Amino acid sequence: MKKFMLSVATLCVVVTSCTLDKTDYESEISTVVTEYIEYEEVVSITEDNYLISINALNGTFYKGYNAIRLNITNTETNESLNTSEVTFLPIMTNYNGNHTSGPHQYNLEYNIEDDYYEGYTVFTSESNDSEYWKLYITFSDNGETYSVTQNITIEEQTNMNLNMTAFTASDGEQYFIALVAPQQPKIAENELVAGIYTYNSPTSDAGTFPDPSQFSYSEVEDYTLLLDPRMPEPSMGNHSSPNNQDLIQGEDGLYYGVVNYTMTGNWTLNFRLQNTFGAVIKGTEVSTDFTPGIEGERSELYIDILF
Repeated sequence: MKKFMLSVATLCVVVTSCTLDKTDYESEISTVVTEYIEYEEVVSITEDNYLISINALNGTFYKGYNAIRLNITNTETNESLNTSEVTFLPIMTNYNGNHTSGPHQYNLEYNIEDDYYEGYTVFTSESNDSEYWKLYITFSDNGETYSVTQNITIEEQTNMNLNMTAFTASDGEQYFIALVAPQQPKIAENELVAGIYTYNSPTSDAGTFPDPSQFSYSEVEDYTLLLDPRMPEPSMGNHSSPNNQDLIQGEDGLYYGVVNYTMTGNWTLNFRLQNTFGAVIKGTEVSTDFTPGIEGERSELYIDILF
């Protein structure tokens, strides 16, 4: 490894194209990566005698994958509601009035041990002047169903290790890959976790808005996400690493693999998405050639990360 890096450094002295003429890699490397581990309240909603509190990491909704925790408290009795069916539907509306959503867990699950409802949502864009997000939540108590709405703000995800991508595969279906972990990688073999989802095309016309059948997504089951991590900087010469493992689905629905980062800096996670029949439906193999002075080739399907 030391001999390899010495060769790269030597070649970059004599190859003028090692200059950063396409991507400001130095600026990216100077970015501070913060790891968030505390759940804090993002928003609270009052509906009749109920207080709904929604929590996420760092008290913020970000573009990409967000684990959520929701509490419902009866303000008259000061008791938490733990027997309800709770639904959670995020919808984005653009300046034309068109509605879309993103992968999400519509029916939240109650965590008995920690006393909250939990799920996830993948926000596919940040809030801006022409697009806004709103939550549509339902719950029930004492035989009565309550529906609440709340405007929310989706912030830019500045941690590139939690980037996401959306694409249409060769089977004509729309897919989403959202990185979940690690937030703060190490120079080591890191467990790489991602969510893979697909949009469920409606089978009937829309009912009363917001009709959840028009905004339905599923976790992709039993696919394989083939992984080839490389350093795209011209000075790195298409450098890769050993001992990486493709991502396969775990019992919790997320996909798990191993990525071996041999140094800090810019990396590209090159992917190929393989369906249950072993067919690659998105992504291309990248060259293994050593290419000093040339920005690294990327797969048709990739996510850039940084640490």
